[in-house]
Amino acid sequence: MITLALSKGRIFEETLPLLAAAGITVTEDPEKSRKLILPTNQPDVRVVLVRATDVPTYVQYGGADMGVAGKDVLLEHGGEGLYQPLDLNIAKCRMSVAVRADFDYATAVRQGSRLRVATKYTHVARQHFADKGMHVDLIKLYGSMELAPLTGLADAIVDLVSTGKTLLANHLVEVEQIMEISSRLVVNQAALKLKRTRLKPLIDAFASAIQP
Repeated sequence: MITLALSKGRIFEETLPLLAAAGITVTEDPEKSRKLILPTNQPDVRVVLVRATDVPTYVQYGGADMGVAGKDVLLEHGGEGLYQPLDLNIAKCRMSVAVRADFDYATAVRQGSRLRVATKYTHVARQHFADKGMHVDLIKLYGSMELAPLTGLADAIVDLVSTGKTLLANHLVEVEQIMEISSRLVVNQAALKLKRTRLKPLIDAFASAIQP
């Protein structure tokens, strides 16, 4: 049995064409089914639905043979025990610094001000500000990041930005782009050896279906 770990939402939807290229169709809609393990048209392939942040952990420890995870998640996880053969070029966005529209970020950086930064991406944020020679106090949050500057909890946030509409609606502005984000295929290293004859064709099919 080959087990593929996916998260609901955008990654799931954008992975479906790649699976189709490998001749695999998920036979139940995750939005309608309450099941966490979904069958496919291939009797030896199944999909497990997990939180996006848990995909690398499931693959690392063998709960899944392979999975799809965003670069943001993999950077925070560290990528230990994972083979990352492909950038799938899906679920694209960017990781950025954003502040209230009335906050003078450029001056704060120039003056070496110590900023409070809210984010769930503490590893990436810490490295980014260290590279700039800035001292920051990181505040770990798991959601509704835009609230942090609006309530005075933080001066800035580090978060994923897609269209920027959520920032605009909350009177925040993007002041710095840290990196481009897309989703990667990750494979359990032991599974790649033990199930190579089944996994290698899947990886090759994914590779041939990637859109530029």
